[in-house]
Amino acid sequence: MKWQLITPVTEAQWQGYYQLRYQVLRAPWQQPPGSERDALEAQSHHRMIVNAAGDILAVGRLHLVDAETAQVRYMAVAEQARGSGLGAKLLHALEQQAVAIGALRVVLNARESAVVFYKKSGYQPGEAQPALYGIPHWQMSKALYLPGSFEQRQSWVQELTHTWQQTIPLSEFMQLKVQSFDGHRLQCQAPLAPNKNPHHTMFAGSIYSMATLTGWGMVYLQLKALGLPGDIVLADAQIRYLAPVKQQPAASVNLLQISGDLTPLARGQKVRQQLKVDILDGDNKVGEFEGRFVVLPVLPANGQAQ
Repeated sequence: MKWQLITPVTEAQWQGYYQLRYQVLRAPWQQPPGSERDALEAQSHHRMIVNAAGDILAVGRLHLVDAETAQVRYMAVAEQARGSGLGAKLLHALEQQAVAIGALRVVLNARESAVVFYKKSGYQPGEAQPALYGIPHWQMSKALYLPGSFEQRQSWVQELTHTWQQTIPLSEFMQLKVQSFDGHRLQCQAPLAPNKNPHHTMFAGSIYSMATLTGWGMVYLQLKALGLPGDIVLADAQIRYLAPVKQQPAASVNLLQISGDLTPLARGQKVRQQLKVDILDGDNKVGEFEGRFVVLPVLPANGQAQ
């Protein structure tokens, strides 16, 4: 299915946007037209997905609750588009907007039937909310940044660099370094000179290694922020090259490109994370790496997970 993510602009788009909201979220419970809107529409961020014919397939809204918290509301997917993954893509776009406006977390009130969907997108369930039209709702939240101060993050980056150099000698030969880490996004870089191929572009093996280590590093930093020990292993990966890396090799991953909960590690359970790393040449995206990492609990001598 061909689709496009847009912000409603024209009168027809706005009408269709609100009509889908009403059709999915209010009409089945005999609510009057207009009940699908509230007083925050003008100060909110609106997104919708349309197909090639201009039919509206999914809609959603985001607004700031306070300086650090954004709320998603009025998520609706047309009946013919359900099960296509468009709801997850729309939610991801709203989360990206939340990061862009400076929010540290996203909250929402999920219908009971949608709790599993939001859990798959990394949301944690909270307290039960008042029922709406007889439908149970649950508050859910998702952190956009890892916990920790600037000083702690700097310390974790130093530990990561030391771990690379001591346990993965290739990283030192490549001269791989952390360029930036703000608790949401990790970007690493390596100079072209020691990683060149005969064509004077970056060697494919170096690109793969840079992306793998960046993904591995993001898992490592999450474990540090959560205070969880674990052994990180790459279980599976694939890479797609879009263009050669000619000048400024880098790799970038952020929390919105990750799925998988690490907290069961505290109970001695093996955990998995799927993540996507963007391969960059300066500011230009030139490739994609998708990896599945497994984290094994660290067992002390007595055999009990610590």
